[in-house]
Amino acid sequence: MSLVQYDEQRHMGAAMEATARGQTLLLVTMVRLRRGPRGLQLDDQTCAGLVRWTEHFERVVYCGLLQESDDCDDASVTWVDIDSLPNRDRMRIVPLPFAYKIGAFARAYRATRRQLAEEIGKADKLCFTLGYVFGDWGGVAALEAIKQGRRFATWFDRVEHDVLRNTLHALRFRRRVKERMTLPVMIAYHRHLVRKSSLGLFQGMDTFKAYEKYSSNPACVYDVHTQPEDFINAEQIEQKLADLESAAPLRIVYVGRAVAMKGPEDWLRVIHGVVQAGVDVRATWLGDGPLLDQMQLTVKQLGLGNHVELAGYVGDRDKVLDALRESHLFLFCHKTPESPRCLIEALVSGCPIVGYGTHYPVGLVEGAGGGMFSAMDDFAGLAKLITELNRDRGRLVKLVRDAASCGRRFDEATVYRQRAELIASYA
Repeated sequence: MSLVQYDEQRHMGAAMEATARGQTLLLVTMVRLRRGPRGLQLDDQTCAGLVRWTEHFERVVYCGLLQESDDCDDASVTWVDIDSLPNRDRMRIVPLPFAYKIGAFARAYRATRRQLAEEIGKADKLCFTLGYVFGDWGGVAALEAIKQGRRFATWFDRVEHDVLRNTLHALRFRRRVKERMTLPVMIAYHRHLVRKSSLGLFQGMDTFKAYEKYSSNPACVYDVHTQPEDFINAEQIEQKLADLESAAPLRIVYVGRAVAMKGPEDWLRVIHGVVQAGVDVRATWLGDGPLLDQMQLTVKQLGLGNHVELAGYVGDRDKVLDALRESHLFLFCHKTPESPRCLIEALVSGCPIVGYGTHYPVGLVEGAGGGMFSAMDDFAGLAKLITELNRDRGRLVKLVRDAASCGRRFDEATVYRQRAELIASYA
């Protein structure tokens, strides 16, 4: 069930007017920290979340992974000085070793577990993000909380073992062998920790469905950073609808990295199918990544130069939202069970989501509309669906209205309040 349904049906009356005043929340995550010229930095979305946590807890202790060099920096990350954040005096940042290699993890384990044991002993509420085995300090924190007899929440962004399984083919031989051996251990380990937790926070319906049966107290939640001012307004909606009714070219957009799990090859083949069906389409992919060069080659091979723009990374969020508001469809071909925020940002912008129908996107629009889906990996079926929508612009107009209405359910303040209430009550 969704977070809204979870609040209404499973835990009526659990919310508190003042969530946890006077209490300390300990968060152990896999998010990267780095040392900037003015102190520690985190990415902009994590910083926004940190500030939200301080609205509901008196003190927030945040543990992240300290990267020792800029070599692993992602050019698409916007780094923010933690010392510049509101309520900074009520945050404490704890850098943990970046230790995903077995040797590094073994060397750091004892000291880091002692450090986590101390933090757990001082905190009132506990929430740990799980994602791997080696170097996954959230899992180590969960083991320590179990040892201390403490309640804690587990948090999953995505179905990590499926993500790993689906990327094995791209790994070098030795790494592939290692990860194949790790995979069954990882699955059993995560299920054990979920069983021992007092609250399971699972982002999106794909993740929820994968773990709910192992949790005594599961919740499907969303981690979004959209604000009410981000919602498409009535004037913008009417302009988009007028555009559709005027038989303008169909505008399709995607926002995300050009990596295998996002299905860029499928995305281009869908566009190719739509063009072959005679649709006048303008499709834009916003985002960089290791497969961008291959995408450019495929565009040439398929003769899509007049229909597809590969815009690369766009760091200005307002420009991204403008592109979503101006587009008629958000086409996605995600290959793994994950919970990408881009689908929510599309709905917020009145841009219907059309793509492979896994539990996550279907759950986003359940009961509200604003999306249509094909079977997984069926890019031909997806092209046919889009072609039919283009021919029936009245149906597409309704889809735009439904998407805009659905998107208003997702704003940062609301989802953080709901999650804070769950943690305050059950972790």
